[in-house]
Amino acid sequence: MELSILARVKHWVGLDRAIALTVMARFWSAMAGAVTILLIARFLTPNEQGYYYTFYSLVALQIVFELGFSFVVLQLAAHERAQLTFLADGRVEGDLVSHSRLASVLQKAIRWYFVAGLLMAAALLPAGFYFFRAHETAGAVVSWRVPWCLLVIAAMLAFQIDPIFSFLEGCGFVAEVAHRRLTQAVLGSLLAWAAMLTHHGLYSAAMVILGQVIIGLVFLLSSNRRRLLKNLLNFPVHEHFVEWRREIWPFQWRIAISWLCGYFITQLFSPVLFAFQGPVVAGRMGMSLSIASGIGAVSLSWMMTKASPFGAMVARSQFAELDKLFFRTLLQSTILLTAGVIGFFFVLLIAGHNYPKFAMRVLPPWAFALLLLGTIVNHVVCSLALYLRAHKQEPFLMQAVISAIIIGCLTFLLGKYYGANAVVVGLFVQGVLFGLPYAIYIFVTKKREWHNARLEIGA
Repeated sequence: MELSILARVKHWVGLDRAIALTVMARFWSAMAGAVTILLIARFLTPNEQGYYYTFYSLVALQIVFELGFSFVVLQLAAHERAQLTFLADGRVEGDLVSHSRLASVLQKAIRWYFVAGLLMAAALLPAGFYFFRAHETAGAVVSWRVPWCLLVIAAMLAFQIDPIFSFLEGCGFVAEVAHRRLTQAVLGSLLAWAAMLTHHGLYSAAMVILGQVIIGLVFLLSSNRRRLLKNLLNFPVHEHFVEWRREIWPFQWRIAISWLCGYFITQLFSPVLFAFQGPVVAGRMGMSLSIASGIGAVSLSWMMTKASPFGAMVARSQFAELDKLFFRTLLQSTILLTAGVIGFFFVLLIAGHNYPKFAMRVLPPWAFALLLLGTIVNHVVCSLALYLRAHKQEPFLMQAVISAIIIGCLTFLLGKYYGANAVVVGLFVQGVLFGLPYAIYIFVTKKREWHNARLEIGA
């Protein structure tokens, strides 16, 4: 009876091994983020806190060079692996054309990320030096140069590993990759805390990414998947390859623009506030965003682990199963996120009352509440986008562009003249009045259009 109840709970929550490991990784990141926040409040000055979070916002510009290719790699691999079987010794059995196309995806991804990683480092290093030197606060001496250089180098190394993990996820090894991401999160946090405790706080941003690099390299060099990757890299593709111009680029350029717009939607706030309001205000906004996004990331794990199965179901035209899995996962993840948001808000109120110094490092409660509500809105939008992108299409391009323009203008104007609280209000209003309604409209219309077209072709 006890096992039966446990099985029912697992089914209702939608918890499988891949989700469990991904949630553990996200949960660790959330809990580790809370510890990191306490260490930042203890070991970093308010000015250094501003630099810390602005570091992350600037290095996120790597998206300009990544151009959303990791998601494209995942979906391409998911569609091709639907006709293949992966053996324990690294061999692949099944349709020869799908085998060749899968190898082509990996080979193209490796070449793309190697060149893009070098370009990324060459651009971000001088860009960061220019930005921080131009906005240094008089009388506040912060040693940011070496930590910034180390962060960019670490990001460049991680840039080479991420697409391989995305490829393996697309091949169906979701739980295995989730396990490695968990160990990456643990080691990265431990290294970051060590930097904080030894009074090298600004180095902790780089330490988080270096931890990911170390675990990633160990996994790729020592696991059984090394043989699979090696075989695919050496596989003669011949004429059965994924054609970049016809199959990848029409999908990728839309994803790339959407992801670039995502930078303006999620990462622009700290640099703008740093420039106009100073590092203290930027640090307050950065810490608040970090907490809210951490909570959202845990619930989004339910949906992200379904990206590969979604793609495989689309490839097989299993639309009834796809809808059942998607809507159940959306309901489960949204309920859990809402519960998490409500619980954290009460924790915030209690912590702010008992530890006023901590309260000064984040946004006031009313602004934080809007940020948390916006996290729920963003979760729904991201889930709808993930479903449609499993069709190797990007219908959210126009929505992303318009949202980025609105949020970019609001962030610049409100951030310059009114500060962080006004930016949060603008972000929330945009999400409720435009972002979510438009996303639902796109989802309903495109889902009906694409599925009817595929079913007519199949008939």
